Amino acid sequence: MIVTQLSLSEVLNQSGLDPALLTIAEKVKAGERITDEEGLLLFEKGELGFVGALANYIAERLHGSKVYFNRNFHIEPTNVCVFTCNFCSYSRQYKHRDDGWELGQEQMLDMVRKYDGQPVTEVHIVGGVHPKMNLEFFCEVLTKIRDHRPDLHIKGFTAVELDYMFRKAKLTVEEGLLKMKEAGLQSLPGGGAEIFHPDIRNIICADKVDADGWLLIHETAHKLGMHSNATMLYGHIEKYEHRIDHMSRLRNLQDKTGGFNCFIPLKFRNKDNDMSNVPESSIVEDLRLYAISRIYMDNFRNLKAYWPMLGRQTAQLTLSFGVNDLDGTIDDTTKIYSMAGAEEQIPSLSTGQLCDLITAVGRTPVERDTLYNELKVYDEQPA
Repeated sequence: MIVTQLSLSEVLNQSGLDPALLTIAEKVKAGERITDEEGLLLFEKGELGFVGALANYIAERLHGSKVYFNRNFHIEPTNVCVFTCNFCSYSRQYKHRDDGWELGQEQMLDMVRKYDGQPVTEVHIVGGVHPKMNLEFFCEVLTKIRDHRPDLHIKGFTAVELDYMFRKAKLTVEEGLLKMKEAGLQSLPGGGAEIFHPDIRNIICADKVDADGWLLIHETAHKLGMHSNATMLYGHIEKYEHRIDHMSRLRNLQDKTGGFNCFIPLKFRNKDNDMSNVPESSIVEDLRLYAISRIYMDNFRNLKAYWPMLGRQTAQLTLSFGVNDLDGTIDDTTKIYSMAGAEEQIPSLSTGQLCDLITAVGRTPVERDTLYNELKVYDEQPA
């Protein structure tokens, strides 16, 4: 499906455009940052075609027609968790751990060995917060993975997992991260951010690390030379001002460290969790969110649509609304969103299928590594 998008010049020449929106469009054309108030205005008054045109202009200015992906797989050590987030369909409380799974070190190593001889570049390790899977346990896992396959980039552990492990080990954030870096950890995913504002966070995930703690872990990782990603869980009980507050905190930290690789909006899914009464956002609202994220998050070079969560067709649509990254091949190794009712119940795409999604909307597929170094530009369809 190809989306016909207005150009920025067509937007600027529209008659009857709200003067405040016109100012934002002119700022985008000039490469200037919009304010928090202007970001809020986009959520309140920015129609899909308008914000899409601005976002598409920015993405093409940064990347041309290129859309990135990588070859990756996930290890989810456990879905047993000490925390009880109301939006989560994935975790099982420790007292009900028989309903979940707990992988041993050799089981995790077997998952890595499965990809021996295959051109994957990244393993993504993330799961529940299990009280017996402590810092020492995971450092041993990291070292075994690194020793088995030194070329595989290890991205792992949300700030929620790390905060729990470090506190339990009685280590500072810097001490804990240094220990894990020495064991083989190279970068952090962006999970656990949810919504930073306490009015929302105290309702949906009150018992886990707060915004300041999440930001401190990522800031410390950046200072130690480790890159990370950033996320935002949207489309539940938050309001527009909570989204802007969340993105503002991330934008400020990126100004300070430059250590975030990308921003990943994550759509709330309402199946089998304590917020099943909350309706999910529409596709139009999803696309508006991605577009406004691209416009507001001006110091994040990359905006990622996580296709297992959105579904491949909606993810494809986001490529006309500011997105320049579709994550990776995944290879059916994640259950976090399929358990929450996402469209992709078997989240696996071959390299060829990902390239098809990208080329079908007139974009150029580019395979990258975790740090966005280009590995291959697919001018022709891969075998």
